[in-house]
Amino acid sequence: MAAFNKYQDFVEQLGKGVHQLHAAGHTLKTMLSNTAPNASTHTVRADSTEIAGGNGYTSGGEDAQNDLSESAGTASCTGVDIVWTASGGAIATFRYPILYNDTPTSPVDPLIGWWDYGSSIAPAAGETFTVDFGSSMFTIA
Repeated sequence: MAAFNKYQDFVEQLGKGVHQLHAAGHTLKTMLSNTAPNASTHTVRADSTEIAGGNGYTSGGEDAQNDLSESAGTASCTGVDIVWTASGGAIATFRYPILYNDTPTSPVDPLIGWWDYGSSIAPAAGETFTVDFGSSMFTIA
């Protein structure tokens, strides 16, 4: 998995209580983009350019089924791996899986972070792409 990069506004919104990262809290989703995220100016999903839905990709992305645990003062936000399978054609070209909070209404769909895969990816029909979160999506220390 590529390294996690946080949006700067995530820290402010976390401090304001916008995000509830535990399992019974808010729904975190991962969407795909081929446009580079801007850590300092992007704050909500509408600031990002999502790829078109179709061929196995649903607009808005997929639920990461997040949970949060803490140990020795460090919180880990975990999620289940997300797998997209191209069907009926290729999934639109992307490079950046973007994590956002789908639950809040003010601000609407605040951004959390993204992963940069280093080059564009376009799974052809029958191919899969997996966002493998490993032991955690991100940590807060």
